[in-house]
Amino acid sequence: MNFSTALPTFVITLREGVEAALVVGIVLALLKKAKQSRLNIWVYAGIGVGIVISALIGVLFSWLIKAIGAANPQYTPVVEPMLEGVFSVLAIAMLSWMLIWMTKQARFVKAQVEGAVTDALGKNSNAAWGVFSLILIAVVREGFETVLFIAANFQQGLIPTIGALAGLATAAAIGVLLFKLGVKINIRQFFQVMGVLLVLIVAGLVVSTLKHFDDAVANLALSNRASESLCFYYEHFTKIHSCILGPMVWNTNSILPDQQFPGIILKSLFGYREHLYLVQAIGYVVFLLTVGGLYFRSLTGGSIKSNQNISIDRKSVSSVKD
Repeated sequence: MNFSTALPTFVITLREGVEAALVVGIVLALLKKAKQSRLNIWVYAGIGVGIVISALIGVLFSWLIKAIGAANPQYTPVVEPMLEGVFSVLAIAMLSWMLIWMTKQARFVKAQVEGAVTDALGKNSNAAWGVFSLILIAVVREGFETVLFIAANFQQGLIPTIGALAGLATAAAIGVLLFKLGVKINIRQFFQVMGVLLVLIVAGLVVSTLKHFDDAVANLALSNRASESLCFYYEHFTKIHSCILGPMVWNTNSILPDQQFPGIILKSLFGYREHLYLVQAIGYVVFLLTVGGLYFRSLTGGSIKSNQNISIDRKSVSSVKD
């Protein structure tokens, strides 16, 4: 059983889970300060419903994938890698948006949450619903990004889901350490490290996505002679070749195979491949220069999540702790 495939989803849910845990902690602290702890039950309800909705989205995606494959069994070799490619593109877009936009907005998170809670408490009849919806949206947003990533790698089986659950459990533990036990954790450095890992993971996903599309086009060309022209690049005299990815940049099969340790870890986390093609190499570098560059500039341009430890002052933390 290849547990290395659990590492990327573990990192993603750990980062996303801690972000959601911080929102939950801020809301609990504000409710305590406002002497509205009776609404805590709605916070926990939002967490529970958000997790259930995220899981249902995952089940829906799995059903959709199987249904599309079953509709035209003869095209299953084409449909499966094509769906993996489509879900990968969606995951790349969502995770890139989260890395860049959310990092820029991080310094305002506490103020935004405070404003939302204050607004909800000001509407006495709808206070519970306001708190519930705030937490629900925070949890579902993080869960949806994780579900997309898992869907993009659905052929890897249950292991990525186990990694996701482990990441959520670790994020919950960090939330307890912060808000219940008052343990000081440098949240800013945590998000910086997780952000760098995510940039590399998503860059690796770019490499995998291109290979999914290459497999889909190659299988389509094999199943339909009329589609052979789709393979604009094909090396007739080599056993290892691509269909649309151009010539091979490197072949490290004999030095660092991607099905054995440590290559399998590098493959799962950073998209390493023993066979890398020109289009994949270009895609990897372009992603690092664009999305990676924007992310690193956002770090140097201001404070990241919790520059003030998410601006959670000690009084707020201690109010949740007692």
